Amino acid sequence: MTFTKTAMWRKIGVTVLSVLSVCLLIKPLTAEEEDLLKPLLLIAFEQDSPDVGWYVQNDNVMGGQSEGGFSIQASELIFSGNTNTNGGGFSSIRSQPLERDLADYDGIRLTVKADGRRYTWSLQTDARWRGRRINYWADFDTVPGEVHVVDVPLERFMPQFRGFKLDGPKLDRSQIREFALYQYDKTDGPFELRLIKVEAYAAGH
Repeated sequence: MTFTKTAMWRKIGVTVLSVLSVCLLIKPLTAEEEDLLKPLLLIAFEQDSPDVGWYVQNDNVMGGQSEGGFSIQASELIFSGNTNTNGGGFSSIRSQPLERDLADYDGIRLTVKADGRRYTWSLQTDARWRGRRINYWADFDTVPGEVHVVDVPLERFMPQFRGFKLDGPKLDRSQIREFALYQYDKTDGPFELRLIKVEAYAAGH
């Protein structure tokens, strides 16, 4: 089958118009939209980084025998201690009350160097169960002796109260009121995690 020159140019013209139409539909991102796609720094330990007021809470509040604490040095937080499962079996550090809106983000990104044990990142909102404030937990694994980045999707954070899983309510990403880091892998022994920074990320970034 052959085409005349007129038919050929008509076909080329239609193709060019189709490409131009697609290009016009793809609008460039605004500066605000580009900023939303970038990871949002939540926690860091440089000299000029904001202090979220970390404090320690170990299982001795419920009669446990675990020990843990933290220090900040060389632009990182060192969370270390010793867990004892003859009791609560956990050690944690928690931020003072804060306000963060993460509605436009999809997960928490942790840059850590740890010991290979499993840890838990916790978020708290204003949500309550039987009148008491609950937490949202998500576990993450570490690689012994290596700095690595762990992405924890917000959809993985499950509501719980004192270690017991709840059916709800669902995490309200716009109402983050506290961050916390737990060693609660139900294992006895020493632990150490170096927290370098924490970010919120959007999908694909």
